[in-house]
Amino acid sequence: MQDYSHTYAVVAALLLIGGGIVAGGLAANRGLRPNRPTVEKLTTYECGVDPVGGGWAQSYVRYYVFGYLYVIFAVDAVFLFPWATVFAAPGFGATTLVEMFVFLAFLATGLLYAGRKGVLSWV
Repeated sequence: MQDYSHTYAVVAALLLIGGGIVAGGLAANRGLRPNRPTVEKLTTYECGVDPVGGGWAQSYVRYYVFGYLYVIFAVDAVFLFPWATVFAAPGFGATTLVEMFVFLAFLATGLLYAGRKGVLSWV
């Protein structure tokens, strides 16, 4: 039972040390930086230019769909790289090959669905 609670004590100690390092860095940053706020520094700006119009602007949801599709295919790469290393291991070849083709079939189905719905057209 002592070994069981000892592992949690090590994790808790590492979390406390990590939190202390982060808090110490933030405190050092606050203590060492100059703090001279002026009216010009506190005004809102967009890319160095004074804002024009209201604070609300419309954006197309389609851009978020493109971002979401990118994330999906980036996660695909996360699964493909470890698969390539396991594929060469003895005894895993056929099983991992079938599993990867099933995974790629799901991704292809999603891409085909998105294409037929017109999501992938830019304008």
